[in-house]
Formats: sequence, structure tokens, C-alpha cells
Amino acid sequence: MIAIQEKNIPADKISIAPMLDWTDRHFRYFLRFICHRPVFYTEMIASPALILGQRDELLKYDPSEQPLVLQVGGSDPSQMSDCAKFAEDYGFYAVNINAGCPSSRVQSGQFGAILMKTPERVADCVASMCSKVKIPVTVKTRISLVQAGGDGFDQLFRFASLVFDAGCRHLIIHARQAKLNISPKENRSDRLPLNYDVVYRLKKSFPDLFITINGNILSIDSISTHLKHTNGVMIGRWAYGNPYALKDIDRLFYHDDHPVLSRFEIMERMIPYLFDNQKHLSVILPHLMGLFHGQPNAKNFKKTLMTRDLNEIQRMIQFGLSHFEED
Repeated sequence: MIAIQEKNIPADKISIAPMLDWTDRHFRYFLRFICHRPVFYTEMIASPALILGQRDELLKYDPSEQPLVLQVGGSDPSQMSDCAKFAEDYGFYAVNINAGCPSSRVQSGQFGAILMKTPERVADCVASMCSKVKIPVTVKTRISLVQAGGDGFDQLFRFASLVFDAGCRHLIIHARQAKLNISPKENRSDRLPLNYDVVYRLKKSFPDLFITINGNILSIDSISTHLKHTNGVMIGRWAYGNPYALKDIDRLFYHDDHPVLSRFEIMERMIPYLFDNQKHLSVILPHLMGLFHGQPNAKNFKKTLMTRDLNEIQRMIQFGLSHFEED
């Protein structure tokens, strides 16, 4: 595998997908010890929550998480423009519209995949947001709804045309069609197969649109393959289940040769954070479970984390630093 040779590498070349209940600020803080350069996304936050809720808490993040994109769910142009301004004011790298999540919870709020029925509404949101901020306004979607028929390319082309004309210069596409009123898990199943070629074809049609591909990307080699056809690659569940697999991302795709920390060194760096956030351990520790994925000591590591005993976790780390060499 050969490192990609490129000048002026965009941060968005590699990104970590927004994943509900997973890519919270604690997981993002942890993942930055493994990869420094990719763009991270927040979990999706509904626009009414940002406008009416505890905004400071919802938009809280550590500076190390940057570049960080705020993903917003909504369909009202006025509300979405307000949310874009919040993103800019709080220092986010960009703001992203969720127009692809198939969850029924999301549909009830008239955002997510249901917005593929009304791409003009998405374009209105993009235009309103772009008029209010200088940071990039981006959109994440799927190829099309299943009901569109065929492979969905014509629907995706129209969607891309509308949001591009409205001011969007970065489109993230999960390379599957979506079906409403079934679970997100079913929307990732073989019933709705991946079709990377549709995304590749769209890129050829829109040379001036930065297109990121997403969907079941599970290896460094597959990232390299997709980057021959698209501008960026978004990694999802692989980053959560096996985060240490991303340890070479910075070197291979950004020419960043910073020293790579071992798994135990990463845990050592996490200890102060865990002590500072003890009331959140039930949320934080599950995010760390995949760190030793595939390692002989993975089972014992998980058992120790499950104790939520920070002193015991520290002892495990010190023992590991002294006795184990990692691959």
C-alpha cells in the first residue's frame, strides 16, 4: 500500500461519521489520541433543541476535537440558519445538514432521509444558512429513496444540483438508497445494497463539488480505492468498533509522521480525563471497549473497564505498559 502523494491536503479527505449515541464529545476526545487530522462530526442535534434547549451543554467540546463539524437535523430554513450561526459562533469548522438518516425518530421531526422527498426544502435551508455564515454549509444524504426506482442516480443528480446551486460545496453520500419506516439496522442490511458506482458517477458530473463517500468502509485499502474516485471518505462503525485501526491514517493520507501512541499509552493519557469526568463513566467507558479489538488481552481489558474502578484501570494500564508489546 502506497501513501497518497498530494499537496494542500484538505482536512475533509478523511472524516468520522456522525453516529447517534457514539460520536459524543467523550469518544471524539479519545479518538484524537489515535488520529489527529481527520474531521470529526458531532452526533446529530435537532434544530429546536439548539434553539430552545441547553445550547452551551449541547455544543460543548474540547479544542483537541477540531476540526469538528456540527450536524443539525431540521427543515425550517429560518431555524437552520440560526443553528448555522450558533455553529460559527461556537467555533465549529463547518455545519452539516442531516438529509439521510432513516430513523423513524428523525422522520417525525421532518428531517433526515424524509428530506429526500423535498430536495427543494434542503436547498432552501442551504441558501438560508449560507447567507448567514462564512463557515462551510454541507449536506449528508443517501443516494435516494427506494421508492424512486432504479439505481437512484437521477434523483441524486437533481438533489446535488439543487443544493449546489444554493451554495453547498461539500456533499457527503452514504452509498445506499434509503427506505422509510424500517429500522436504521435494516437500512444498512443486504436488503439495501451498497452502490458505490452511483457516487463515483455523480463526482464525474460535478467536478466542482467536493464529494465524500460513506458506507461500510472497513479498511485502509478501501479508503485508498475510494479516493481514486471521490474527494473524501467518511468512516462510520469501523472507527467505533476498532478505533486503533485508524492509527496510520495521519501518516498515509496527510503526510503527518507524528509518533503513534500504543494502546496502553492512549489509556494512560485518558486517565486524567476519566478522573475529571467520573460522573460520566457509564457513558465514556463503553467508547473505549474497542481499543484492544483483536488483541489477546482484549477480554481482560473489557472486564476491567466494566468495573468502572479507576484505580483498577490504572493498575491494568501500568501493568500493560511494563509487560506487553503491541503489534
